[in-house]
Amino acid sequence: MVHQSGAFSVGGTFLSTAEKAALEETAAAVATFGKGITACDEGPATIGGRFEKVGVENTEENRRKYRQMLFEAPGCENYLSAAILDPETLYQKNDEGKPFPQVLTERGIVPGIKPHLKVYTLPGTNGDTVMQGLDSLAARCKEYYDNGARFAKWRSPLVIDMKNRCPTDLAIKANMHDLARYALICQSEGLMPIVEPDISLSGTHTLEEAVDVNIRVQSELFKAMIDHGVYMAGTTLKPNIVNPGKNCPKSYTVEEIAEANIFVFEQSFPVAMKGANYLSGGQTLEQAAARLSAINKANKKGPWNLSFSWSQALQLPLLDLCKDKGNLQLEDMSKLYVEELKIASAAAKGEYEWTKGDGDHKA
Repeated sequence: MVHQSGAFSVGGTFLSTAEKAALEETAAAVATFGKGITACDEGPATIGGRFEKVGVENTEENRRKYRQMLFEAPGCENYLSAAILDPETLYQKNDEGKPFPQVLTERGIVPGIKPHLKVYTLPGTNGDTVMQGLDSLAARCKEYYDNGARFAKWRSPLVIDMKNRCPTDLAIKANMHDLARYALICQSEGLMPIVEPDISLSGTHTLEEAVDVNIRVQSELFKAMIDHGVYMAGTTLKPNIVNPGKNCPKSYTVEEIAEANIFVFEQSFPVAMKGANYLSGGQTLEQAAARLSAINKANKKGPWNLSFSWSQALQLPLLDLCKDKGNLQLEDMSKLYVEELKIASAAAKGEYEWTKGDGDHKA
C-alpha cells in the first residue's frame, strides 16, 4: 500500500486483522511470565561436537532421542513457553510417532524454527560478518509453517573490538536491515519473528563501551523494522546480556550489569513488543540466572517480559552427565534439566537469589 506522498505504509499494513492477531497471540504466548525458551536449534555438526566431547556418538538417532528428552521431560512445560528447533528436528518424531511440533504444542510449548543459513565475512571490515539465507527464506518459512512451526529465530552475530573499530557502521546497518527483512518475510508467511542481534561476550571492552554499542545496534534494528513495515507487536527480541568483554580489566557488580541492560532498553526498546528472551552466550547457568534475576529486579519502568532463551547454559551440564558413560544418560539428564529450568524460571520472575559474586564480572 502506498500513500499519495509516495511513502510506504508502516506497522504491518500488508497483514490482515486475523494475521496480526495470530502473530500477536504467538508473541504473547512466548512472553508468558515465568516461562522461557529452550534453544535447541544447533545443527547436526554443532550438537555433534558437544556429543563427541563427552563420548556420545553423533548419530541422527542420538540427536532425536536427546531432543525428545528436552521436549518430554516431566514438568518442563511448567517453565517453558517455547522451543527453537533446527530444521532436522522439526521433521523428526518421538517414540510414539508424533512429530515434535505436535508433541510441543500439546504441552503448551510453542514450536519454532531456525531458518538462517551460514555466516559470511564482510570484506574490508576487519572480520565483521552477516548471516546468509534471505533469498530462499519465504519458501522455507511456508514449509516450516505447514509442518507446525509458529515462530522463527534469526541470529546476527557481532563482535566488539574497540582497537579495530568493530562492529563497523556497515556491519551494524547490514545485519539490522537483514533482520528487518527477515522479520517482514516471516510475518508474511505466518511465522512470528524473533530477532537476535548477538553481540559476543569476547573482548576487552568495558561495560560502558558495551552499552554504547548495544544502543547503536538496537536503535538501528528497531528503526529498520519500522521502516520495513514490520508489525512490532507480533515480534520478539532475543538479545545478548549487555556485559563487559570477558577479558575486560575492570570489575563490575551484577547490579551494575543489570542497570546497564535496563538503560539500553529504556533508550530504544519499543513498548509495542511484549518481551525479550536473553541468550546465554557462553555464560554458565549460575551467571546467566544471576544476571537475568538482577535485570528483572532493576526493571522499574519497562512493560516488557524479560526472560531466557538458553542453549549452552542449560545443555552443557546435561551433557557432562554422559562423560565416560558412552551413551546418553536420558533419565538423569531429564531430572537435571527440569531443576535447571526451575532456576531459569525464578530468574525470569526476578526471584532467583544468587550466591554473592555469581553474576559479577571479575577482572
